[in-house]
Amino acid sequence: MTTATHARQRSGRLMLNKVPEVTVWFWVIKVLCTTVGESFADWINMQLGVGLVNTAWIFTAVFVVVLAVQLRLRRYVPFPYWLTVVVVSVTGTLYTDILTDQLNVPLWISAAVFSVLLAVVFGVWWTRERTLSIHSVTTFSRESFYWLTVLVTFALGTATGDWTLELTGWSPGVSVLLPLGLIAAITALWRFGANPVLSFWLAYILTRPLGANIGDWLASPKVAQNPGDPTGLALGTFTTSLIFLGLILATVVYLTVTRSDVTETWEATHPEHLTANPGRERVALGGFVALAAATAALLVWAHGRPHVGPAPETDTTVAVQLPPGQAVAKFPAAKVAALRTLATTSLTDARSGNSKGAHAAAQSLRDLWDADQDSLQPLDNTGWTSVDAQMDKVLKTFGIDHSNPPMSAAQQETELTALLADLR
Repeated sequence: MTTATHARQRSGRLMLNKVPEVTVWFWVIKVLCTTVGESFADWINMQLGVGLVNTAWIFTAVFVVVLAVQLRLRRYVPFPYWLTVVVVSVTGTLYTDILTDQLNVPLWISAAVFSVLLAVVFGVWWTRERTLSIHSVTTFSRESFYWLTVLVTFALGTATGDWTLELTGWSPGVSVLLPLGLIAAITALWRFGANPVLSFWLAYILTRPLGANIGDWLASPKVAQNPGDPTGLALGTFTTSLIFLGLILATVVYLTVTRSDVTETWEATHPEHLTANPGRERVALGGFVALAAATAALLVWAHGRPHVGPAPETDTTVAVQLPPGQAVAKFPAAKVAALRTLATTSLTDARSGNSKGAHAAAQSLRDLWDADQDSLQPLDNTGWTSVDAQMDKVLKTFGIDHSNPPMSAAQQETELTALLADLR
């Protein structure tokens, strides 16, 4: 799929084109980058215990640095370009996850907001530059619009992809088929005569849920720990990230050596086909509308079918009530101390009337507890379940991972005190 337009000849080239030619390698490496964006972010956030917000801050800083390097270049260079794509894929994913997991924004609202934001970015880009073709990314202004668009498409793709899973209850393996089928249909419409720029950006957005579903399918355990949890090949987020980073590196080395995706090299060996047919474009536009309607009908049908979603947090129960301190007796002392410190901080802030501080400490406590699950639960499943049930009661008083508003400080103090007793 290419995005050649007449604007390509009209644009003044202050730089060589900063974006690679859209060949099959473009789409292969884009999906690889998207998969890494999903699995690598999960590994840092959950397995290393960094936490969602801290991970977002880290990758935002890294994104600023790698983007600055990319913007200083005068031509397309594979390694910095695709490194920027990898980092922006992680960053855009994290922004949506923060809205969903930290701020409890429904996924349909996130999808709507990012759709409007993307339309605004496209509108301003078109108003200033009169083209949205990636073959005309030859100025600092156009490249800035391009990377802003890429960031928003990753956030939008995350929201729409997760929303689809929420609506349907599909497993990651089954979920791969929807974006894959849509991309195939868009490709067919493009070959028929659809507007190449519109076709490109639609497919670009869909590669995000495609790559993320592939990553989830590879990393998820073979047997669900809870009803509705994703299942897959059990490679884990670290192994999945390592495999795909290796594939990305090998592809980038190949492209660096062959220069087969450099626009100027491509143009020298491939004649440009400017055979736009307004009639076919209008028919293909109708095809896009029909495709959107069919997708919506499929999602409505799947949503109406019996399926098991993730178990609500309020379902957490414990069969055995353990004496204070016994639940964490088999856990590493350092990990228990870290949890106890955050719980104490939240309790102190709640007692002093610092509701924001208490809420922030409770969120950090939740993030650390979730990050340690894989290492703690195998040590003592009964103890872990006991603490997890009390942890859930604490989170509910703050309205974290629950739909209720924050409760009174007295209720927060009661549940935090009970949790601290478990963590003794």
